[in-house]
Amino acid sequence: MISKVKEFVIEQQQILTERARKLGKAPGKVVRGVAARSAKRIKALQEPARVVTHSGVQLTNLSHEALLGLMALQLEIVTSALSDTAAQLERVAQSEDVSDLVRGQADELRATRERVVSDVNRAVAIVKDAGRGVRKVATETYTKVARPAKAARPAAKSTRGRKAKSAGRKPAGAKRGARKTKAKAKA
Repeated sequence: MISKVKEFVIEQQQILTERARKLGKAPGKVVRGVAARSAKRIKALQEPARVVTHSGVQLTNLSHEALLGLMALQLEIVTSALSDTAAQLERVAQSEDVSDLVRGQADELRATRERVVSDVNRAVAIVKDAGRGVRKVATETYTKVARPAKAARPAAKSTRGRKAKSAGRKPAGAKRGARKTKAKAKA
């Protein structure tokens, strides 16, 4: 009997030793597998990072060009306003009577109105061009980064089972029918 117990203990010891050896090797495999998958994911991020960085440079260039255009327009507006003011003052100094002064002011107001409309249209055109450029860069970036990532991802399989329908709720049609029946009963 003792020999059978000793054999059993030795057998169990060998089994446990073998399992311990297998478990000792398994974490290394798991860690190597996780590291390999992580490296693959990090490598996969290189192209999206390049695309996003390039898009940032493009957006910077767009905003720089728009700002330059708006600043040039502002310079023209200020220069034009100063020139017009100087011209008006010269006209006032040279006018011989009030009717010449009023006529000159009316002409100047029409010219100013046309210039303001032109300046606003130019400002809107600059902002529209910048907006189109931003939309183009954003669309290209999304196409190059987000869509390939969605296509590369396999559909996730759900491990959960479906929920059972709640027995406590009535179907939508049953409620309506009950209300109609009550209304008919009252009538």
